[in-house]
Amino acid sequence: MVASCHTTGGPVAWVLTAILILAFSGVPGLVIAKPGPGQKIAALLAVLASLLGIGAAGWMMAGAVAETYLIDWPLPFGSCELSADPLSTLFLLPLFLATGCCAVYATAYWPARENRSSEKKLTFFFGLLPAAMALVLLARNGVLLLMAWEVMALAAYFLLTTDQRDPGVQRAGTVYLFATHTGTMALFVLFSLLRTTTGSFLFPALHLLSPDAAPAIAILVAALIGFGAKAGIMPLHIWLPGAHANAPSHISAMMSGVMLKMGVYGILRTVSFFSGTPDWFGWLILLLGAISAVTGISLASVQKDLKRLLACSSIENIGIVFIGMGMALVGLQSNNTGLIVFGLFGCFLHVINHGLFKPLLFLGSGIVIHATGTREIDRMGGLSRRLPRSAPLFLIGSLAICGLPPLNGFVGELFLYFGAFNNAVDTPTPTLALIAPLLAIVGGLAVITFVKLFGMIFLGSPRSAGDGHFHETADAMVAPMALLALLCFVAGIFAPLMMQLVEPVVAFFGGVQPHRIAHFTGMVPLVTISVVNGVLLVLVLAAGLVYRRMRIRMPQTSTGTWGCGYLAPTSRMQYTGTSFSETAANFLGGIAGTRRQYPVSETVMPGPALFRYAITETILDRLLTPMFVQLGYVFSLVRRMQHGQLHIYMLYIFATLFVLMLLPH
Repeated sequence: MVASCHTTGGPVAWVLTAILILAFSGVPGLVIAKPGPGQKIAALLAVLASLLGIGAAGWMMAGAVAETYLIDWPLPFGSCELSADPLSTLFLLPLFLATGCCAVYATAYWPARENRSSEKKLTFFFGLLPAAMALVLLARNGVLLLMAWEVMALAAYFLLTTDQRDPGVQRAGTVYLFATHTGTMALFVLFSLLRTTTGSFLFPALHLLSPDAAPAIAILVAALIGFGAKAGIMPLHIWLPGAHANAPSHISAMMSGVMLKMGVYGILRTVSFFSGTPDWFGWLILLLGAISAVTGISLASVQKDLKRLLACSSIENIGIVFIGMGMALVGLQSNNTGLIVFGLFGCFLHVINHGLFKPLLFLGSGIVIHATGTREIDRMGGLSRRLPRSAPLFLIGSLAICGLPPLNGFVGELFLYFGAFNNAVDTPTPTLALIAPLLAIVGGLAVITFVKLFGMIFLGSPRSAGDGHFHETADAMVAPMALLALLCFVAGIFAPLMMQLVEPVVAFFGGVQPHRIAHFTGMVPLVTISVVNGVLLVLVLAAGLVYRRMRIRMPQTSTGTWGCGYLAPTSRMQYTGTSFSETAANFLGGIAGTRRQYPVSETVMPGPALFRYAITETILDRLLTPMFVQLGYVFSLVRRMQHGQLHIYMLYIFATLFVLMLLPH
């Protein structure tokens, strides 16, 4: 119950109202027996809550003062606050935007009439997931944040395991549940240490704590493990590819586009408690970001599963966010304002931009899977003719995630390049200058990956007999994609407006004065880039319009095709996704590769044979999995002590009591 607040009817009240609407949006579907109305009511409520949340976030970004609400609860954890600041406001914006888009999308992607056994569960927990995430962003008490965190984790688990009949889905859900609760245990340590340091579960004021205090290192490490596991940073990413690949597509969009950012928010929030961080912490964040960016896109480049490819690319994008965060922390440690500004702008802009193009791609993958009935890229092809609206929208998302102008993915990475170049000029040992070639490598691999993805799915000839029956999907699925694609263009062309959107949180978190921010951002020619992006967009649209008119006016004729010796060309003669990325897979064999099982001929006249291959991952398949196998063997030895003989159990108790009696002496 709310005991008091500074003001009433402010932006935080709007967000709290949106949280309540989302949390109860799935309840009508539970009590209405007829399938359909409950899902539509939930979608309408989710859209209403999203509009409230976006309005509140925009209101606060425009300068409105966020009020503070005090919750009077009977729990023995002190007073509990709910409020917002520029840091939490930045994450609220993509959260509510993705929620509204995915809620509309779900009505056609997972219609109630065709999924009566699972739709009610999916709709109910879909509302709880964004409500819990928004509460995480507003919580100013460690215990309340943990409560909301656990609701978020469990809601994501139930959404992920919607298809309970698929063993792969259940395995992915089990791995996710293990990973998220391992991270939660680290968060218990984090907030217990904060309580010991400050005497309260309330969050300390900005930059209040000293990094030299005894528990500071333990707090930062616990935050990195607990929140980093949710963010999917390497090597805590083991749950991410399977969870995102097996969840319904609109749930994958929420998990990748929004839920991963809760981990990023948690680390930033914890760092903001301290007046500084140890020298090694910023470099550790930077190193983890670099490893995640390179290994994530390397894993994505060799995937043959559409959604697993997108999931691995999320690891890469989170790595880019961590590179910006690490650059800013190194700048804070060395009092380098340029690194602070460029790193934070790169980090926060990529948080917003990833929240636009990654849901767009996951929603597009749902349309592709809806049309083909498979997630395997090698079985697709030629879908641009049968999905004429979805194909260009998916192309926009693919170009944006590659960081190519005139789209939004280019803007955030540009600030990281400027940070690297600025460090190369200003310092005698420009270690951070290595970020520039690393980002270039990541960008090149991203281009290879998404050329493969779009080309193998939408171009060429169909690779399966069923492709001829594909058709364009419902407007409720295409419209959210169109909105996200439009925002990708807007964020890329109007880059100065995006910079102004992020500037308050840079000043808040980095403690940089506005005139210093203006000095460094003035080095980035955003206005010129915006003009060039606008001209480029106009030229592309004009060229497309001219080509379309010429194609309509050209006479349609049919002639025989010269097949270069192949009189009957088939889809088997064109590249598959596996063959396209084979060179990259061989080059990146130390990070990701393929395990091949060749057919063996045992007779003089061999019969039908089968060739198998599977994608391998060094960290998971060669390091973590063998380690857990050995741990399982050790615990199996301990299990032998459970033999069911009562007198032996009594002997255990006696031995334990005897040891405890001897310990004081």
